[in-house]
Amino acid sequence: MQQDQEDSLYAEQVSRYLRSHPQFFEQHAYLLTEIFLPSPHGNGTISLTERQQLAQRDKIRVMESKMAQLITYAEQNDKISGHVHQLSVQLLASPGLDGLSSLLAQSMQQIFAVSHSQLLIWQAPSDPSLAQDKLFNPVPSAFQDWVSSLNLPYCGEKPALAEGVVPEHLLSFAFMPIYQDTHKKQACGVLILGTEDAARFKVDMGSVYLQRIGDLVSAAVSTHL
Repeated sequence: MQQDQEDSLYAEQVSRYLRSHPQFFEQHAYLLTEIFLPSPHGNGTISLTERQQLAQRDKIRVMESKMAQLITYAEQNDKISGHVHQLSVQLLASPGLDGLSSLLAQSMQQIFAVSHSQLLIWQAPSDPSLAQDKLFNPVPSAFQDWVSSLNLPYCGEKPALAEGVVPEHLLSFAFMPIYQDTHKKQACGVLILGTEDAARFKVDMGSVYLQRIGDLVSAAVSTHL
């Protein structure tokens, strides 16, 4: 035990010395070829210089892998941003609440490949003639309260409070609160996306673009309430 402690202390002293004297190997360059270390690939021993080269190659491979991953993420984000922009243009071209549900259903299917979308509003419209639109179909007050409690879009399996509100055959969902004002104090509705793919909307997925879609739809709805 004492020997192990002494070896550890000695190794730390050597490490500190080499770190504070980087010119050591310049002054003793012969050591780079005379010191041999076990190969990390299990093929005998290699010189200190070769070991350093292998370490650098490993670092480069890791960096290349991370860079490729970042490029993939950037391409995916760019594609999604384009889809959100496309939805924005379609919402701007929509004159009012009439046909908004159909527009969203078509847009979500064609642009985002989401099989089901459902917009529900529980605040009365400024135009009473719109009250019969399916947008204003009644929903349980407990479900309204749950939507209002969301700080971020909910993603995952169907919550118990949504029973009877969404189709039974869908396996994963995104619930985005809809607000009348920018302060977002009390939800006046919800945009629901659903799919038969259980992995499409996951609990731990990012929700930035879902929030933006919710904001866009909120803006399209708010002026008519």
